[in-house]
Amino acid sequence: MIDFCVLGSGVAGSTIANLLSKKYSIHVFDKARGPGGRSSNKRFRNNLSFDHGVQYISPKSKEFTKLIQKLYKKKIFKTWGGNHLDFTFENKPLVSKYIGQKANNALSKYNLKGIKLSFASQIKKIDYKKKFWEILLNDNSKYQFKGLILTCPFPQLKKLARKYLDKKVSKLKVQMQPNITAMVVFKNQKELPISSIKFDDDILSWAANENSKKRFKSNFNLWTLQASLKWSKKTINKYKTDKKILDQLITRFIKLTGLKKNKIVHKKIHGWKYSYNYKQTSLLSSWNKKYQLGICGDWFDGPKVENAWLSAIDIAKKIK
Repeated sequence: MIDFCVLGSGVAGSTIANLLSKKYSIHVFDKARGPGGRSSNKRFRNNLSFDHGVQYISPKSKEFTKLIQKLYKKKIFKTWGGNHLDFTFENKPLVSKYIGQKANNALSKYNLKGIKLSFASQIKKIDYKKKFWEILLNDNSKYQFKGLILTCPFPQLKKLARKYLDKKVSKLKVQMQPNITAMVVFKNQKELPISSIKFDDDILSWAANENSKKRFKSNFNLWTLQASLKWSKKTINKYKTDKKILDQLITRFIKLTGLKKNKIVHKKIHGWKYSYNYKQTSLLSSWNKKYQLGICGDWFDGPKVENAWLSAIDIAKKIK
């Protein structure tokens, strides 16, 4: 029997899987088609792709900075330079922006090397059988493990594992925020000397020029657009069925930048209902020795990639 099932291949899931794999057998499950979670990457064609979630990493803690610099030296990460425009005129210090050489799921891919993975595998039910966990997938296949690590967002966690949660976890006050992202491809556009734009707008919050990340050369211009929190809250429950939402987001981008709508050859929308939690909770992770149940994720500590990593580091210490 495999020692641990890890649910989720994002930064938290991949990090704890990597740490535990040094001593235990691990199997990672993810409902997505590939690794990365909120730092996943969507391909347009060939090597042309979008970082449609996490755009970059700016480490703050000494430990996480050390890791990112290590991966930078290994050429797994690189810096994202160029012109990053901020029309909100916020007085924030300049920070180094690290991105994956090929995609921003680079950290998850690095962590998951050599680990057993199952993608497009959504867990339907979990059940503790006194000495082991039984996992039921949506296709009704079953797996058994000695321990279980959950990295799903707080609302999904409460639904999936309610009867196994410590009171300290179940009573946490967590407010997950939504995020709407659009991916747009323009043809025959001149290369713009802009890497990203932060807007002061009710609908559009941020736009990233994927070409500026220098992962590919193309006559196509790829842009990732992120809606404002206000707009995301308004549209998160209907963006899949209402095509006007994608068009409204793109129309606002075109109005603000002057790009040509008739040059668009591809557009797609994606949403995370439970994308991130702004506020830090009283916990960094949770480990229940009785059930051999672990819980970690960025929502314990904040909205950044680093928060997910710190949560995974914390639970690894508790398990040991």
